[in-house]
Amino acid sequence: MTIPYKYQLLPIEKVFRDPVHNYIHVQHQVILDLINSKEVQRLRRIKQLGTTSYTFHGAEHSRFSHSLGVYEISRRICDIFQRNFSREKIGAGGWDDQERLVTLCAALLHDVGHGAFSHTFEHIFQTNHEAITVEIITSPQTEVYQILNRVEEGFPEKVASVITKTYPNPQVVQMISSQIDADRMDYLLRDAYYTGTEYGTFDLTRILRVIRPYEGGIAFSMNGMHAVEDYIVSRYQMYVQVYFHAVSRSMEVLLEHLLNRAHELFQETPEIFEHHSQLMLPFLKQQFTLEDYLKLDDGVLTTYFIQWSEESDVVLSDLAKRWLNRKPLKSASFTGENQLPLIEKLRDLVERVGFNPKYYTAINSSYDLPYDFYRPELGKHRTQIELQQKDGSLLELSKVSQLVSALAGQEQIDQRFYFPKEMVDPSTQDNYDLFSDTYREFASHIHNGALVESTF
Repeated sequence: MTIPYKYQLLPIEKVFRDPVHNYIHVQHQVILDLINSKEVQRLRRIKQLGTTSYTFHGAEHSRFSHSLGVYEISRRICDIFQRNFSREKIGAGGWDDQERLVTLCAALLHDVGHGAFSHTFEHIFQTNHEAITVEIITSPQTEVYQILNRVEEGFPEKVASVITKTYPNPQVVQMISSQIDADRMDYLLRDAYYTGTEYGTFDLTRILRVIRPYEGGIAFSMNGMHAVEDYIVSRYQMYVQVYFHAVSRSMEVLLEHLLNRAHELFQETPEIFEHHSQLMLPFLKQQFTLEDYLKLDDGVLTTYFIQWSEESDVVLSDLAKRWLNRKPLKSASFTGENQLPLIEKLRDLVERVGFNPKYYTAINSSYDLPYDFYRPELGKHRTQIELQQKDGSLLELSKVSQLVSALAGQEQIDQRFYFPKEMVDPSTQDNYDLFSDTYREFASHIHNGALVESTF
């Protein structure tokens, strides 16, 4: 008798050696087939942390390894739920193991739509990695769809609905996307490992020991509160110390300006790009297909940047060289709109010495909530973290944790003004003698406390 595809297990489980989880265990044929699909293999060519490797040089890991990690954590949670909290054991709020395959597929595929230097590229060319993830999963032209569709009719749409958070089982959705989910748990541990920092480390073993399903989603036992607190603080520290690092954001600004300049230049002289940047043309024309999107990765764009560095357009060439050779813009932090007139004056000074402020200055703001709680006045809010007491009742985390209460709802914002390093470092500026008064005036505004200079 032929075993249906959805029930096919590997004769011997496949394992992937992983520096974070030791082994990643694959037992289902469908999961192995998805891993080997061209859309998932493409994630090997996309860095997980984008420009962060320009600050933390070890951060060269890919979205492929992260996707495997999210799958592995989800697999472990499914095992725990089935072993300890199945519907057969605890009733209606328990885990139905028939949800395992859709959960594991969604975990593996949750980032499959990320593009080259994804967030910066998205902003310039109006792409959306979540929408493209859904398109990859549900488009008959992809290998991912063809594999999923062999499970059962409508299965690709089921997996996609987990990504869009419309899947009817909240346990499945929250395992993949919530304030403490398999995605966040993997990227904190993985990013901490590869950046060489300790900020993102937390006790994953304890978290998995105290996680449990209930009818409305996923909760954590009350005696595991301190492990959850540790996770929240680790996440906060990673955002402040790593994800929002001023130099990484400076490189993002350079990348954004470089892509913007290419986009603008294409409107005037498209022939510049037609002879060596063919895979970028659909995006410069803003007429791209899914097939066009899947051809791009970090390496393709970097190759184009090398070619752009030799073009006759001074701005395009210079920005490409700054990006390729890690010449970040300098930055100064500021607070409040009352400093915006000063920033405009600084932009004028930058322009006076020959830099186009459109491409050599920027205001960049980082923003995150370390932890959010239910606020019904907002149309969109994050799923709050629930602690389960012995009697089965639930308490929201910040109601019982003084530590999390202090962080809850607190916006973490860092506003910075970016400008050429030459403006405060005469040794890098050939025309210092000609514009010495301008440089001194600029530096005096930066150093007198009106803006606070960042060093790197």
